[in-house]
Amino acid sequence: MYIVCADLEGVFVPEIWIEFAQKTQIPELRLTTRDIPDYDRLMERRLAILMEKGLKLKDIQETIAGMQPLAGAVEFLDWLRARLQVVIISDTFVEFARPLMEKLKWPMLLCHSLEVAQDGTISGYRLRQRDGKKRALLAFRSLNYGIIAMGDSYNDVDMLLSADRGILFKPPQNVVDEFPQLPVAEDYEALKGIIRRTIGDTV
Repeated sequence: MYIVCADLEGVFVPEIWIEFAQKTQIPELRLTTRDIPDYDRLMERRLAILMEKGLKLKDIQETIAGMQPLAGAVEFLDWLRARLQVVIISDTFVEFARPLMEKLKWPMLLCHSLEVAQDGTISGYRLRQRDGKKRALLAFRSLNYGIIAMGDSYNDVDMLLSADRGILFKPPQNVVDEFPQLPVAEDYEALKGIIRRTIGDTV
């Protein structure tokens, strides 16, 4: 019996920080874990920029409210959940995720949370746990699940390498080059093919 552990941004929805960077015209906010593997360093820089520019949680939430899932994501998730249990394990935050989860029909989500001051300034963040993606995967394995994992970025790699079948979805070339042992899917049909072969599904 398999369970799917999947990343959120880059797999089912666009990258939130890239969308916000486009709206605010702040190029440095385009950087993600595709570019900077150290999540703490990346987040500290993001929060410093928000503070410097006077941007608050509501500004990011307004951008998120207008975002849509990636083309074909909802249909793929429907297909996947008809066959397997699915949990999305993300480095996003509870305060960001709700509109996106609604558009994806409320899949299970494990993520982090923000520290928000009374005036709406984002003052910090709280990780659900360190190495949360890999540790969640290992917890499901302790329940005797086989694990299929999918993600697109450096912060997904530990999870993918620990899975019975780890899959890179539309990753940047630098990640592909560093981890050639991981299969790559460039679209949802290719993802379906890898999953079908893994679980023996002929439908």
